[in-house]
Amino acid sequence: MTEEPMRPSGRPEESLADQVSLRRRLLNVRTIGSAVFGLVLLYLLSRVFFGPDFDWSEVWRLVTQANLGFLGLAFLAYYATFPVRGFRWRYVLSRSGMQVRLRDATEILFLSWFVNCLVPAKLGDLYRAYLLRGNFGASISRTVGTVFVERIADIIIIAALALSAGFWSFRGRSRPEIDAIFLVGFILSIGLVVLLVGLRLFGGQIGRRLPARIGELWARFQEGSTGVLTARSVPVILGLTIFIWLLEGARLYFVIRALALPEVGLGISASVFVALAAALLTAVPFTPAGVGIVEVGIIGVLGLYGVTEEPAAAVALVDRGLTIVTVIILGGILYAFSRKVRRAHGARSAPLPG
Repeated sequence: MTEEPMRPSGRPEESLADQVSLRRRLLNVRTIGSAVFGLVLLYLLSRVFFGPDFDWSEVWRLVTQANLGFLGLAFLAYYATFPVRGFRWRYVLSRSGMQVRLRDATEILFLSWFVNCLVPAKLGDLYRAYLLRGNFGASISRTVGTVFVERIADIIIIAALALSAGFWSFRGRSRPEIDAIFLVGFILSIGLVVLLVGLRLFGGQIGRRLPARIGELWARFQEGSTGVLTARSVPVILGLTIFIWLLEGARLYFVIRALALPEVGLGISASVFVALAAALLTAVPFTPAGVGIVEVGIIGVLGLYGVTEEPAAAVALVDRGLTIVTVIILGGILYAFSRKVRRAHGARSAPLPG
């Protein structure tokens, strides 16, 4: 039986292809406004926190003298996360009944990262589901469920690793702001675990109380999310997620080493803590990739370690250039030549599986 097309906006004339159209989103007033908002926010916060004596020329000097060898290692550490993320997503998809090659899963995932760097509200996650549907006929709702599992696993592991790394790097140095971060991370982790357990145990009952069409979509979402969580799959998903975020911490460690800052004597545990704290801020959906919010967060957390303003700003700019600018460049090239993009957009008139 052919299913009715899903109308995200509720308007018959607007398909999912319109919702994820990169051209429409880039020229959208809200997208442009969110990018401008992020840059203005970064400027205003820099004026508030840095003060009139902040030396941008010193920041530029530090950036331009960065060690290319360590920057190369940071680049490799960051881009090594994508095949691991692709393998994790492929594994989750297989647990939900969808078989995809590792190469295909990694390519689609990287394209979704590219979109997230350009538009706000994590639209790249929806674009990932759109590409998978357009190339493999996957259910949109089930695919969104697999992305939901990834996001929850990321946040749980980020919080757990940040707590561990922060406790180790701040051992013997009790500070109220650090204790507050630890408390928030602990509560967040416990809350997400309770949420997953609740959805696993009572998701079916929730679906039966919903209207038929919504209940059908909910059932597919649950198949892709909590339905894939078993005693065998959970350790695999968490293990891969830990590896991903240790690589993210290694990336920031190499960025710090590349800048050769004698006063920034941060080890791997501190680097992991800073990288993970910044990663949590990327979830804020107001600007593309958290622009303006994450940079200030990195500088603020580095300040907890006693790093002065100019070196902290240099670290933030180099790290964000690596994780945003390179993705936009490489992702743009892939987007222009990807057969999967052309195939998905060429199938925009086809009915969308729920």
